Amino acid sequence: MGSKQELGWLLTTVAVFVCFCDVALSTPWAHRHHYAALKPVGAFNNQRQSSDVQPEPVPTEPLTWTFPRDPVHAARPETATFEPKQPQPGDTVGVRCGDDRVRVEVKRDLFGIGQLIRPSDLTLGGCVAIGGDVEDQRLNFESDLQGCNSRLEITEDFLIYSFDLIYEPSPIGDTPVVRTSPSVVGIECLYTRRNEVSSDALKPVWLSYIDSKVAEEHVYFSLRLMSDDWQLVRQSSHYFLGERIHVEASVLPDHHAPLRVFVDHCVATLAPDSMAVPRYVFIENYGCLVDAVLTDSTSQFLPRPGEHRLQFHLEAFRFKPQNTSSRSEAGQENIDQIYITCRLKANAASSRSDAQHKACSFVDAWKAVDGDDDVCGCCDSRCTPRTARGISVDTGVQWEADAVLGPLTIQEEHDHIAIEAQG
Repeated sequence: MGSKQELGWLLTTVAVFVCFCDVALSTPWAHRHHYAALKPVGAFNNQRQSSDVQPEPVPTEPLTWTFPRDPVHAARPETATFEPKQPQPGDTVGVRCGDDRVRVEVKRDLFGIGQLIRPSDLTLGGCVAIGGDVEDQRLNFESDLQGCNSRLEITEDFLIYSFDLIYEPSPIGDTPVVRTSPSVVGIECLYTRRNEVSSDALKPVWLSYIDSKVAEEHVYFSLRLMSDDWQLVRQSSHYFLGERIHVEASVLPDHHAPLRVFVDHCVATLAPDSMAVPRYVFIENYGCLVDAVLTDSTSQFLPRPGEHRLQFHLEAFRFKPQNTSSRSEAGQENIDQIYITCRLKANAASSRSDAQHKACSFVDAWKAVDGDDDVCGCCDSRCTPRTARGISVDTGVQWEADAVLGPLTIQEEHDHIAIEAQG
């Protein structure tokens, strides 16, 4: 028994020793943990003797990473087509053209938006309303065809008188707020020209006072601002102090022999009222241009381009500022704006010049545009009609009308410089 037990322990010891030797000579223990049981010693020896034996790969988990997908944006809604509201023609202004006058009716809701305008903010070429209808909220304007800064255009078929209905909104109360925009409405009165052609010789006709007044309805006067070369009507009414204002007066006869036009009287004011104060008379005494005498300016009449036209230039000026209280009472805060009102007169071109039918300028002495300087001798005193035993028919018939220019804006030169600097 003892021998058999000793022999068993010996075999066990040898086996364990062989096992530890194989572990020491082979791969580390950490790389052999996957063996479930020990192999016989002979198997280990055979494995180590082979040069083709490769270590078993370490198992790995399958890849789960993929490239990220591009973001998908939500579809944008289709853009709706926007069509601005088109303005509709309004019926807030009514015009009635007469033989020698124009009448304009305006709703105070001028823009048709339920906003009533102030009567003082609306003028017809600078002329204020003559009245209105409280119940219907209307304003009424009335003017001669040559008044309220009208313009005359002559075509082959028509005489066209144009007016501007001017709206300048003033701030509401004591605030700087306005809820409407400035606007200008153009108004035109068209008159058909009556042309007659006859081969008969002209016969002298005596006209009575009544006949001359009837004929007056067919004589048209015009007072216009002209360009510096006198070729075109000036589109702007802005001037600088000392700049020349070129003015042309004309007369268009209809069913009449040629006429000669004169400027009897001209006055400058701060309002379209020729009697407003302050006022400056620069043509007086039946055609004496006295501005050159009073202010030592170069203002004067120019040679006539035709019997029916008369031109003069005037150096631009301003009124001296009044005290604040007087300006407020008279409503004349805009001292840089002036109106010019002239009395125009015409008679037959065959008539001779006289004390009451002349155009005189002072250039070292009084000179007449039509050549007879003697008629200007009364410009320093008072001109009265020339007496004679007989008066021709042409001298005894004449036509007259008032015409207004304005507002003319007169700026100082440094205002012009400041505007350019800001620009």
